[in-house]
Amino acid sequence: MEYIRITSIEDPNFAQMHRLMSSIFPPEEVLAFELWKEPLEDPGIHVYVAVHNDSVVGATEYRYYPDMRVAMTDFTIIGTAGLGIGRFLYIERSRDLERLQKESGTESIGMFAEIYRPHSVSSLKFGNVLPMHPAVRREVLSHIGYRRLDLNYVHPSWDHEGKAVSELDLGFCSAEAAQHSLPSDLIVRFLRQYYSALPNKPKEWEEMIRELEGRVEVELLPL
Repeated sequence: MEYIRITSIEDPNFAQMHRLMSSIFPPEEVLAFELWKEPLEDPGIHVYVAVHNDSVVGATEYRYYPDMRVAMTDFTIIGTAGLGIGRFLYIERSRDLERLQKESGTESIGMFAEIYRPHSVSSLKFGNVLPMHPAVRREVLSHIGYRRLDLNYVHPSWDHEGKAVSELDLGFCSAEAAQHSLPSDLIVRFLRQYYSALPNKPKEWEEMIRELEGRVEVELLPL
């Protein structure tokens, strides 16, 4: 299996990845094909595919913010069970994030991830791929070390329609297991930066940000 970075929508692997993504995630979670042009060309956004027998069978996107010393896993896609795709992506992503930390002279305090709440999305099939089922993914992320931040989380929809997507929790995997909370101002900085590419923010998102700005710390809770 190969771990290949995608930097252009002209890459044939990207067309395969976008089809796979569209078959897995709800429409509001998938950026339109042509709108990927700039993100893929952004050196700070890392999109990699797992290629097996010339076919894209998995993918992951992530970023590292040296100024905040935090990473973000945008998504992980497993296209089929039984190939060890999840483990492969996890190991390769971890190696690359270690490289990014070393190059920036920083040490990460942890990684954010948006995590579906299984009971909120029970009607969605997620491509009928069992490893992508929200309950399975949530348990795997819990084993890795993710916890959920204690807030009523919403995010702007990626279809640019400005809808509030509320079926997820904002999770964080701390580098130090003993860490039990995150500074609210760090969360606000991260969310403002991460969603700066989406001009249409729902009022629910703005209300969440204001609520966070009124807090000092946000507790990390079990998934």
